[in-house]
Amino acid sequence: MKKVSIVIPLYNTEKYVRLALESALAQTYQNLEIIVVDDGSTDEGVTICQQFTDDRIRIIQQENRGLSGARNTGIRHAEGEYVAFLDADDLWIPEKVERHVEHFEKRPEIGISFSYSTFIDENGTPLGIYQISKVSQITPLDILCRTPIGNGSAAVFRKEVFENIKFPVQVDGIIEEHYFDEAFRESQDVECWMRVAIKTKWIMEGLAEPLTLYRVNSKGISANLTKKMKAWERLLNKVRSYAPEEMEQWEKPAMAYHCRHLARRAVTLKDGGQAMKLFSRAIATYAPILIEEPFRTFLTGAAASALWILPINVYQRLFEVAANLTGSSQRRRMTRYSTVYQSSSQKVAS
Repeated sequence: MKKVSIVIPLYNTEKYVRLALESALAQTYQNLEIIVVDDGSTDEGVTICQQFTDDRIRIIQQENRGLSGARNTGIRHAEGEYVAFLDADDLWIPEKVERHVEHFEKRPEIGISFSYSTFIDENGTPLGIYQISKVSQITPLDILCRTPIGNGSAAVFRKEVFENIKFPVQVDGIIEEHYFDEAFRESQDVECWMRVAIKTKWIMEGLAEPLTLYRVNSKGISANLTKKMKAWERLLNKVRSYAPEEMEQWEKPAMAYHCRHLARRAVTLKDGGQAMKLFSRAIATYAPILIEEPFRTFLTGAAASALWILPINVYQRLFEVAANLTGSSQRRRMTRYSTVYQSSSQKVAS
């Protein structure tokens, strides 16, 4: 039974880390090690972790290096054949690790296995909506435009993948192997996934099941959208450095889809003016987005416009109706995709 290393980056999330650890320990797949990387926390999160007596838990402390730095430390200490990341404010359902290990065992060409995610609020209550994405035949352009993996807690990696993308960096006079680029404090996931997609033979494939509980909280949604945009521009520049010809085709759609993504974040922050600016930039940059994903693009534009024009109490009522309709649609879609995926998986296995 192959070991799975679960890396939990910890930075000032004392409110949630106990629940994250409990969800890791509750996995039906039991050959685990759990590596908590305290990235210079100033709250009581480490103390909470130290209260657990399970000998599968290790705690590593370091000065603050950001999420990428915490993950790199966790990967270097990981002993498992598979590596999973669980953000300290997210949760997993008990069968998650087991389902991904089964996925890897059936499909040796898969380097990254991921799942759908259920959105939960700060109290852990499901919001009735899901992070649903394409699960197969994923291309680099899919990663740039639609980020199918969705969030850092959704994916499980073969450790060999990281060996294929590592690069040396000198830190305090010592050469370290890095896997995530610590120069990125934003867009670090996409930056890593792009290197896997372009520079390795591994493929990414998802399980059409909501195995991850992704927490949406007011502190977790960055209000600094300008900072996010600058990070995205740096990401595109980096990809251009090793895939210049491809970026000539990818850059405009990648920027447009990201503007649409940030427009939705602005809507979440109740900033109608910023949402409209970002949505307008998306259309001006790459008008085919209206044809490629008409429903999602229309909803983003409608939400931005409504927030900009309507009184906030009227907008809130409309938002609640739209969220309920979206949740119902997504649940039907998950059922359909799950049936299709299971059928195709059985054909591959046979």
